[in-house]
Amino acid sequence: RPALGKQFKKEAKAVGEALEALTLEQLDALEKQLASQGKAEVPVGQNTVEVTSDMVTVKRYQKTVHVDELVPGVIEPSFGVGRIMYAVFEHSFRVRDGDEQRTYLSLPPAVAPLKCSVLPLSNNPEFAKFVQRISSALTQHDVPHKVDDSSGSIGRRYARTDEVAVPFGITVDFDTLKEPATATLRERDSMEQVRCPLEDLAPLVQDLVRGKVTWEHVTSIYPRFEQQEATRSQ
Repeated sequence: RPALGKQFKKEAKAVGEALEALTLEQLDALEKQLASQGKAEVPVGQNTVEVTSDMVTVKRYQKTVHVDELVPGVIEPSFGVGRIMYAVFEHSFRVRDGDEQRTYLSLPPAVAPLKCSVLPLSNNPEFAKFVQRISSALTQHDVPHKVDDSSGSIGRRYARTDEVAVPFGITVDFDTLKEPATATLRERDSMEQVRCPLEDLAPLVQDLVRGKVTWEHVTSIYPRFEQQEATRSQ
């Protein structure tokens, strides 16, 4: 090092690094050239410098390496699905106009885990057979659904299903007991309801989930529901 510094001054560091970077083959050639000619040329960047045997000496020795560190040349991009799911939920979160307490997840029907809920209007035992009939039909049409016959008003049960992104809800009410049997079908985002024959409900929900029909099409072919006929006639 002192000899290199005396000869090359500011370039001494670059010359030293160039010498240390030589391969075994290059060192063998350098050693032979120094032994035969007393001098040799070493590439430093884009230039070449001349070193002499009194500046550079090639020594051979054995070194025990306890740790051999390798940096693999592999790119492995990875990410956590949790952040993606959180972003989807955040993007789909909605609040009802005029009621900040009523929130819902506006997930597309194809993405929502449950596609439909089946809700009896009350705990009237006459509703049970219709609930079972609708549930069986939904199962036959491969529509994931949930029957919610728990206590509480129908409005609260609608709100519970809205919060977990269930896009459609079927309600069995007193008009269902009349012939021909019908039930209401509710759409989550608009809260609109139509009244359909029981045999139409399962294939209709299946088509809605698969995107074969739109809710606008449904409202154009089935009557909108606003109040039960049985209640209106009382």
